[in-house]
Amino acid sequence: MKEDDQILIKKALAGKETAYKLLLNKHKDAVFRMIVKIVHNQEEARDLVQETFMKAFGALSSYKSQYRFTTWLYKIAANNCIDFLRKKRLNSLSLDQPLETKNGEVRIELADWTYNPEVDLALRQKSLSIDVAIDSLPPKYREVIVFRHKQDKSYEEIAEILDIPVGTVKARIFRARELLKKKLKSLR
Repeated sequence: MKEDDQILIKKALAGKETAYKLLLNKHKDAVFRMIVKIVHNQEEARDLVQETFMKAFGALSSYKSQYRFTTWLYKIAANNCIDFLRKKRLNSLSLDQPLETKNGEVRIELADWTYNPEVDLALRQKSLSIDVAIDSLPPKYREVIVFRHKQDKSYEEIAEILDIPVGTVKARIFRARELLKKKLKSLR
């Protein structure tokens, strides 16, 4: 495949228009898939594919044959996407500087919604409910749940610590989760 590209490039540089068409047809789908992943818009990607090949064919004489043609082509496509995304960036406003309008200066003030005491309280109550439910489990179920979900131990580690088979650990964790679901439903 690399050799095919090399032959087509030599023919294209020699002025054979069909070689350009063959290179385009051979690589346009892969270039399109790459570009669409970057720009997330198929119409814009189609335009960028055309621009990429125009740039690539315009600079074909600078291509170095010790590298894969696709690597060189994808680099052109990626740079083309980066340029496109930079141009597309939205204008932004500074929150620190006043905005000049025809009616004078306006300061931008935004409410801080990052802390919500009601949500915080609900999360704390839920966490307490879960802790209470875990504490109320029989000891053999409580210890596996604590090892697994509070201390992030693997099934194998829990089995080793408790000196029981891994299958028993899995069964106890399953049973403990079922008991927790019942207990937490009754707390609602």
